[in-house]
Amino acid sequence: MTVLADTAVHDEAATSTDRASELISAMAALPAGHPSRPALRDRAIEAWLPLARHLANRYANRGEPRDDLHQVAMVGLIKAVDRFEADRGVDFSGFAIPTIVGELKRHFRDRTWSVRVPRRLQELRLAITAANSTLSNTLGRSPTVADIAAHLGISEDEVVEGLEGARAYNSTSLSTPVAETGTELGDTLGGEDAGYEAAELRVALGPALSSLDEREQKIVTLRFYGNLTQQQIADQIGISQMHVSRLLAKALVKLRGQLEAIA
Repeated sequence: MTVLADTAVHDEAATSTDRASELISAMAALPAGHPSRPALRDRAIEAWLPLARHLANRYANRGEPRDDLHQVAMVGLIKAVDRFEADRGVDFSGFAIPTIVGELKRHFRDRTWSVRVPRRLQELRLAITAANSTLSNTLGRSPTVADIAAHLGISEDEVVEGLEGARAYNSTSLSTPVAETGTELGDTLGGEDAGYEAAELRVALGPALSSLDEREQKIVTLRFYGNLTQQQIADQIGISQMHVSRLLAKALVKLRGQLEAIA
């Protein structure tokens, strides 16, 4: 019974493929502007969807959602249907498979890097990976940078650059534990220190204060360093509180202008 069932499934698949091929042939036989062509195109794409899904499933479990891979394979199938030329004597499946696989490989090359790097480095990474595998079998050990450079005909610096670029393919979560104490990777990263800005302002404030006259400097110092009120400053200097207010405002305008000029 099992043999009969397998035979039936095989026959059904073969029949389905024949129908799909007939649709492609019928569509290709029609001129580009024929009114029946769009409907045949849609039916042909639908008929060849199992092939696209099958090829996409071969790339599953590589970190990409299966649904996304199916969508990419669908794009490749549509391109294959639109570009297929029956008069070249090639079966559609023989044209569609490399087209779909190429689309899937481009997706992994261009879309799955954690940090975008130049395509040159992406291709260099693939070449280094292939060279590493080949040389490991040939040499019976892990190849050195010099071995890979000689094998690929590039400089050692380029190999190192490719290895560094490969680190951008995968990222590490900031929540990754880095110590038994519970410290996470994000805890070890530095942050912006507001004290730096304040230090810069203090350094710039000295020359700015020197641009004030003696009385203005005394008023600013008593107000912001001595924490005296305007009335207390007025009593100490011997002028009115209103006069202190005007002099302080004038001094602050001067200081602001000096600091903005430095910035």
